[in-house]
Amino acid sequence: MPNILIIDDEKAIRNVLKEILANEGFAVEEAPDGEEGLKKFTAGSFDVVLCDIKMPKLDGIEFLQKVIEAGTETPVIMISGHGNIETAVEAVKKGAFDFISKPPDLNRLLITIRNAMDKTTLVKETRVLKRKVSRVQEMIGESEAILQIRETIEKVAPTDARVLITGENGSGKELVARWLHEKSNRAAGLLVEVNCAAIPGELIESELFGHEKGSFTSAIKQRIGKFEQANGGTLFLDEIGDMSLSAQAKVLRALQEGRITRVGGEKDIAVDVRVVAATNKDLLEEVNEKRFRLDLYHRLNVIPIHVPSLNNRRTDIPLLVDKFLGDIAEDYGQAKKAIDKKALEALKEHNWTGNIRELRNVVERLVILSGKEITTADVERHVR
Repeated sequence: MPNILIIDDEKAIRNVLKEILANEGFAVEEAPDGEEGLKKFTAGSFDVVLCDIKMPKLDGIEFLQKVIEAGTETPVIMISGHGNIETAVEAVKKGAFDFISKPPDLNRLLITIRNAMDKTTLVKETRVLKRKVSRVQEMIGESEAILQIRETIEKVAPTDARVLITGENGSGKELVARWLHEKSNRAAGLLVEVNCAAIPGELIESELFGHEKGSFTSAIKQRIGKFEQANGGTLFLDEIGDMSLSAQAKVLRALQEGRITRVGGEKDIAVDVRVVAATNKDLLEEVNEKRFRLDLYHRLNVIPIHVPSLNNRRTDIPLLVDKFLGDIAEDYGQAKKAIDKKALEALKEHNWTGNIRELRNVVERLVILSGKEITTADVERHVR
């Protein structure tokens, strides 16, 4: 249910607006002046604010300025008497969504509120999409392990050397692969990702190498595989320890000869691909168990990069938390929440079995369920 805050020193106006909006299915909160309105706005979460201009303690223009300074994108609709129209227009220039004259016209009021909510939705969706299509995320951390990874990436990325990234699930192996591509001479090409664990064994070869029409029952048309898609760029083989032995043999040939053959095809196709692989398994142990080829292991493991678990880089947790708080605030269109030092210490002491992925989820949970500031009590209640 959309939540609306009405700030007006005239009780009659507040009552009329509240009755109209409640009948339309909105949740409504009231404040008799700008100062009280600012307290409620800061403590709560509102989809739209209706704010009078002339009020005691803190007028509407001052309230608007404080909302804008806080960095929130909640639309503020100014309510103005006939003598305040020029001021209301000036408020729109300063960032208010629109203004409504007193006494409010029902249809105009509802249309303006709907338009304000639609704009907020579009702004949030656009922000999320921009972040999703951004080429590479920032690598957060100042621990010795992260500094060494950054240094290795700077040295290795400009070459075509194959890289094997190891580490626990959620530790950031994919991010390392993205940075290797971004800083390479192939950055203008594609980074094509394949999650070997998510593809059934009977389909992995078709996924990697493509297939010709009619090569098997469901092959109703020719398909270009990931190796060809990544030609001139980088192929990231995630969870390669789960790849079938037959697919491993074909990957080995592709690495040795720079050529592939589509399933059901006879023609050799030249490919120019840099392969970066990642796994959460001990591949040498997999070799001993006859589940992974030793020759492929040596082909992939030219440059090893191990990504430490979050439990082994706890000094980076405050930096990561600060980053996630900013990202989540941006996604939700809210002011960035603060977190006290004791709460940060409690997070540093937590056992992060899910690594960075778990930390990000926990921070989002705390942002949603805590008050104005995240406290130790919040961590105890919602994390431990």
